[in-house]
Amino acid sequence: MSDKIPVTVLTGYLGAGKTTLLNRILSEPHGQKYAVIVNEFGEIGIDNDLVVGADEEVFEMNNGCICCTVRGDLVRIIDGLMRRKGKFDAIIVETTGLADPAPVAQTFFVDESVGRKTRLDAVVTVADAKWLKDRLKDAPEAKNQIAFADVIIINKTDLVSPAELDEVEGRIRAINPYAKVHRTERCAVPLQEVLGRNAFDLDRILDIEPEFLETDDHHHHDHGHEHGHDHDHPHHAGGLKHYHDEDMQSVALKVEAPLDPDKFFPWVQTLVQEEGQNILRCKGILSFKGDSKRFVFQGVHMILDGDHQREWKDDEERMSRIVFIGRKLSEPSIRAGFESCLA
Repeated sequence: MSDKIPVTVLTGYLGAGKTTLLNRILSEPHGQKYAVIVNEFGEIGIDNDLVVGADEEVFEMNNGCICCTVRGDLVRIIDGLMRRKGKFDAIIVETTGLADPAPVAQTFFVDESVGRKTRLDAVVTVADAKWLKDRLKDAPEAKNQIAFADVIIINKTDLVSPAELDEVEGRIRAINPYAKVHRTERCAVPLQEVLGRNAFDLDRILDIEPEFLETDDHHHHDHGHEHGHDHDHPHHAGGLKHYHDEDMQSVALKVEAPLDPDKFFPWVQTLVQEEGQNILRCKGILSFKGDSKRFVFQGVHMILDGDHQREWKDDEERMSRIVFIGRKLSEPSIRAGFESCLA
């Protein structure tokens, strides 16, 4: 592990339960010290009884966590926090309910002063089990938050029926097949499932997302029951229906034959230059010809990051798998491009 401070970006629609989650982080005796950056204190309703002493921008909590508001630039706040180095173990950035998490996440890739001291750990989205369906219809930023997430907390599950909950999860999967999904009431998820995920660490992409890129339509929840109402889409093996989202989709591809790096890199660079605004996230694990190591990459819009990882194991199927999540993506042309990179 590097000595960089991990940063969790916490997003979710207004009222979904982010405040509940933040108050837990700021009050539970977890023994970790978190710096929480929120947009506006008034909006967040942090319990004042927890606050020890406050100067203008930084509040200390009883459990030693500190909290500060983003009135200015995220970079400036982080620089200020880093001067208190040693006082906290991780940073949590809360984005307002309407915000797109992408620019916040990009800050950690692009800004050198921030990138030297911190590393993006995961984007966590809190979704409201009852209202998410409507939000996905009328609010593009709600879709961005789902598409962008590494961890999704479907909260307030006590307010919906099991069938409705399955449908909400099906809709989430249609947009984002690789996030880790938790179903909760009052955001009661163990904090280690939310913080310290290392989802942006290229070495760990697969360890924490074993179902990452399983394109053969099976699902990791085994719901034994079938749904009463008919649907034209095939069922998942686990009983979750397969939804298609008109506006936002994921394109997941795999090829068995090795790739030629001299073809792949120019292709993927060109693709994200041309389609970068439409591609929210991409991830892949690649097998290059004559290369004994796995190559792992991921991207946020036009920013790509990749590296050789460990050796391929003898019993491992050496195939290349790649996923793009975004808007108006042309699966046929992406597939043709990917397949043209074979060695």
